[in-house]
Amino acid sequence: MRLMLMFDPFRDFDRLTRQVLGSTARPAVMPMDAWREGDRFVVEFDLPGVKAESLDVNVENEVLTVRAERPEADNGGQWLATERPHGVFSRQILIGKNLDTNNIEASYHDGVLRLTIPVAEEAKPKKIAVTSGAQRQAINA
Repeated sequence: MRLMLMFDPFRDFDRLTRQVLGSTARPAVMPMDAWREGDRFVVEFDLPGVKAESLDVNVENEVLTVRAERPEADNGGQWLATERPHGVFSRQILIGKNLDTNNIEASYHDGVLRLTIPVAEEAKPKKIAVTSGAQRQAINA
C-alpha cells in the first residue's frame, strides 16, 4: 500500500488563518460590539468563564487595553475535547482625543464586560448664536 501526500495550498492557508485569527469555535481575540448612545460610547466584550478579578482595563496614550485570563481547568480526568480557549486574552482599541478617558465606567455581568465611555466636553457639538445685521448695529451703537 502506497501512502500519497498531497499538497493543498487552500487547506494549508485555511489552517494557518484559523491558527492566527481563530475560528467561531475558538476565537483568537475577544469578540466585541461597540455603539454610540447619545453622548457616550458603549463597548461590550464577551468573556465567558473569566473571573472579574482577572480583568484589567487601562488607557494610555489614547489606547484602551482590555486584558483577561482564563486559567486551564485541571479536572484530573482525561480530556476528550478542548475547544474553549484558555490563557491570557488581550484587545486594544484606539479611542482618540474626543472621548473622556477619565470617566470610563466598567461593569462585568454574565461573562460580558461593558465599558461606557463619555464624549469629552470639548468634543460635543456647541450651539453658536447667529446675529443679523440689525442686531449687530444695535450692539455697536
